[in-house]
Amino acid sequence: MATSVKNQAFVRSVVDDIIQPGIDRLMDSRYFTDLRAGTLTTRRVQGFAVQHYIHNMGVLKAFALGAAQHAATDSAFMAYANGMGEELTHPNMCRALAYSQGMSQEEFDATVPVFGALAHTAVCIHGMYLATLVEMRANALSNETMVQRYATEFNEYLSKAPYNLSLEAREFFTVHMGADIEHTERAANSIAELAQSEQDQEKVRAMCRNMAKLKLGKFDSIYDEYA
Repeated sequence: MATSVKNQAFVRSVVDDIIQPGIDRLMDSRYFTDLRAGTLTTRRVQGFAVQHYIHNMGVLKAFALGAAQHAATDSAFMAYANGMGEELTHPNMCRALAYSQGMSQEEFDATVPVFGALAHTAVCIHGMYLATLVEMRANALSNETMVQRYATEFNEYLSKAPYNLSLEAREFFTVHMGADIEHTERAANSIAELAQSEQDQEKVRAMCRNMAKLKLGKFDSIYDEYA
């Protein structure tokens, strides 16, 4: 029990000392400053939608490949299949957001990833295939915590003037405001069980530091490329 309590305190310290400051930096970025000010351009909303669609499709395909590669082991297969199931509807939510902002299907389908978004996706997929189990869960903890926070920010401001996006257009954000709370708790509990050594704990810290930087880099790239 003492080890469990100690590890829960470790997870809280990672959230408080690494992930939350990363969220604060993201919320202070040019992208979210403009969002709150009511000056975020339609083009930059489109940019998030299409770039996150590309990210979601990459993650979905990684889950599919993982499920196929681990088909001989029921537990591993189901882990990848369940991950795929949780993400399956998200690409179409991003597509609906982009279309609501006037992006054509032709432009949407012809889009290539910007550097910051591609780097973020690459590290997420790295975490699914090349990382240790505790690093995989740290990836999930940092990623889901930050997505839940920015989804809440997007939903609050895009629902009112001057944006006035419909509930349908905001579905990606309303879904992630709730679902990612559960995903974050699941990842935190896993880390508390898995991160027993100082080496594992440092892997958790490093993954969360990297993910915070990657999230900021993703939105900075979108801001720059979709002026």
